[in-house]
Amino acid sequence: MSVSKKILITGGAGFIGTRLAKQLIKKGHEITVLDNLSPQIHGNPETSVLYQEIKDQVNFILGDVQNKADWEKALVGQQIVVHLAAETGTGQSMYQIEKYSNVNVSGTSIFLDILTNTKHTVEKVIVASSRAIYGEGKYFSPELQSSVYPLGREEEDMVNGDFEVKCPITGVNVSPEPTDEWSRIQPNSIYGLTKYYQEQSIMITCQALRVPCVAFRYQNVYGPGQSLNNPYTGILSIFSTRIKGNKDINIFEDGTESRDFVYIDDVVDATIRGIEREEANYQSFNVGTGIPTSVTDVAKELMKNYGVEVPIHISGQFRKGDIRHNFADMKKSEKLLGFKAQVSFKEGIKRFTEWVDGQTVLSDKYEASLDELREKGLLK
Repeated sequence: MSVSKKILITGGAGFIGTRLAKQLIKKGHEITVLDNLSPQIHGNPETSVLYQEIKDQVNFILGDVQNKADWEKALVGQQIVVHLAAETGTGQSMYQIEKYSNVNVSGTSIFLDILTNTKHTVEKVIVASSRAIYGEGKYFSPELQSSVYPLGREEEDMVNGDFEVKCPITGVNVSPEPTDEWSRIQPNSIYGLTKYYQEQSIMITCQALRVPCVAFRYQNVYGPGQSLNNPYTGILSIFSTRIKGNKDINIFEDGTESRDFVYIDDVVDATIRGIEREEANYQSFNVGTGIPTSVTDVAKELMKNYGVEVPIHISGQFRKGDIRHNFADMKKSEKLLGFKAQVSFKEGIKRFTEWVDGQTVLSDKYEASLDELREKGLLK
């Protein structure tokens, strides 16, 4: 896309949004950001690294996606909308259901109402979806010799220390497979459900209006700029805060649960490809590496890079709504977007920890967040 465009990024002062905004500015685009500067993410806006990085480079609107007037103000003259604004904590979503629904569902609905019922200049919409929409994702059943899509794990099994995923038909342990975009959608958290609403409501509405749209199902995004203030998302930030504070690390389940960690620059690259390429229109894409990494390996790699050893406790605790394994099948993204993650986990962790070493590590709110989960009966 060589022609300069006016691009609105909702949640554009966040982790992904700021990095994306800066790259789009380099490519000659005019960026507007709509963001409410949530204290959970930014702390004090005047000291927020993310906000300070972009506030003088973009047309910044302090506003909320739950407010129709803020949407109307932000959308004036915009040609592309990148909708990143959302509440993002899986565990927190299980007891702040109204908040997650209001921001993620109602906020998106207001935008689509405006798009449908008023004159606008929007030519394309990009929406941040999530791997959370898949729930446990895709597994292989050795007995059935086929792929299956387990709904989730039984609490009784996990209380007894059995954290493995079972075949929904035979009840036998199954092994994780890469989850592709055609896999069954069955989120097991309120967060995942609201992200699927965001994705599909935009797909349905934009197809009806013939406004091209693209959905990105981001895996676990990490890197410099990630909030060190938010105890509800991002184990790299949570573990880093613990390590830098010389506090032990509590790892849930048996420590072998895994995630697909994708570096922020790769996420921005994929997103820009979706903006620029017509082949992406009306498609949903996984954005990850396709490589699972265990939570225990994450903790060890962080300690190695910080040069600090703290005790690791494999606690056997578990959160309701958590998944066991999920990693992306990236074939569709490679074929239609030409996207392949370039930053390995080891290199990405090196860059992330170097950045953290230059930050002021804020107070550790992790224990308080666990207390909230215990109080609601969501942490066992």
